[in-house]
Amino acid sequence: MGKPFWETTALAAMSREQWESLCDGCALCCLQKLEDEDTGELFYTDLACRLLDLESTRCQDYQHRSKRVKDCLILTADEPGALAWLPRSCAYRRLAEGKELPSWHPLRTGDPDSVHAAGISARSLNPVSEREQAEPSLYLKLS
Repeated sequence: MGKPFWETTALAAMSREQWESLCDGCALCCLQKLEDEDTGELFYTDLACRLLDLESTRCQDYQHRSKRVKDCLILTADEPGALAWLPRSCAYRRLAEGKELPSWHPLRTGDPDSVHAAGISARSLNPVSEREQAEPSLYLKLS
């Protein structure tokens, strides 16, 4: 059996299906982030995008998210340096940095809930939707 696609295919050469399958469903990218202007440190909050379904940790309107949420960034392999704001656990960032997928990643386990079982997802932060709350109450350095 050959090596998995993420070990043999560069991010920029991946098909859309391959690219999308790299997302582990953690939803940490859907939490509001703050950057310390002096140090450049990035802090994740517990305030989730209004489109994030907190139960499934999936976007409720993935196809139109950037039209509905002006700050939503569409990840692409064209600018791997732009992936640096993602958490260290993120497959996009890890592969861009030449690292392997972690053992708990759904592509390795075959289980979409393995990210939650590993405690890596936004679920472990008990996020609140920005529809319900205007200000974050928790700031964590995850990257």
